[in-house]
Amino acid sequence: MTSRAIARFQPASDRSLMVSFGDRISLDIHQRVRALTQMLTTEPIAGVRNLQPAYCTLLVTFDALRLRHDELQTVLEGYLDRMDTVRLPETRRVEIPVCYGGDFGPDLDELAALHGMTASQVVELHASAEYVVYFIGFVPGFAYLGGLSETLATPRRATPRWVVPAGSVGIGGQQTAVYPVTSPAGWRIIGRTPLTLFSPDRAEMSLLAIGDHVRFVPVLHQRFGELSRT
Repeated sequence: MTSRAIARFQPASDRSLMVSFGDRISLDIHQRVRALTQMLTTEPIAGVRNLQPAYCTLLVTFDALRLRHDELQTVLEGYLDRMDTVRLPETRRVEIPVCYGGDFGPDLDELAALHGMTASQVVELHASAEYVVYFIGFVPGFAYLGGLSETLATPRRATPRWVVPAGSVGIGGQQTAVYPVTSPAGWRIIGRTPLTLFSPDRAEMSLLAIGDHVRFVPVLHQRFGELSRT
């Protein structure tokens, strides 16, 4: 089925239009979201102000003085007709060192107990998967990663923490992610990376980008300071 046949359009506000390719997290849908995002980035539509990809959707924000929802939809349908020929950039693979447990991962032991596992088993399972960056949101540089083992899916904490350090690695529901900046968090924190995930002083402010493949590499706590200086 073509991308145009799959796509559904829905006004999200008086100046935004939601393009949806389904209602589930899947690599096929992810590729369609990426392809349309890339087309609209390289071939921008006059009057479009912002693009916000998510798991299954692309939110297109526009200047309401220049476009109407139906006009934008007609233009986007033309993009969809050509979208299946888009060649996406080669996959980038990123390894993220993580110190699991202890002060770096205060929820690791509790999460392991919830699943009838040892902390070491949780770490092994979490670090054995290859994750995909589906989109960036919540705060700058926060990458939503797909690919978490169903065995590790865990509800968020009943009471969120007000402050979670930058670099904290968490699990929330069927997702895992790294907090790029110090912020409140309701996810289960199982470790921390010494890498800087987001810096406004870098040319590429976010370490991770949509479409990246990510692996977590367990490291000893003693190496945290050493790696944070690299």
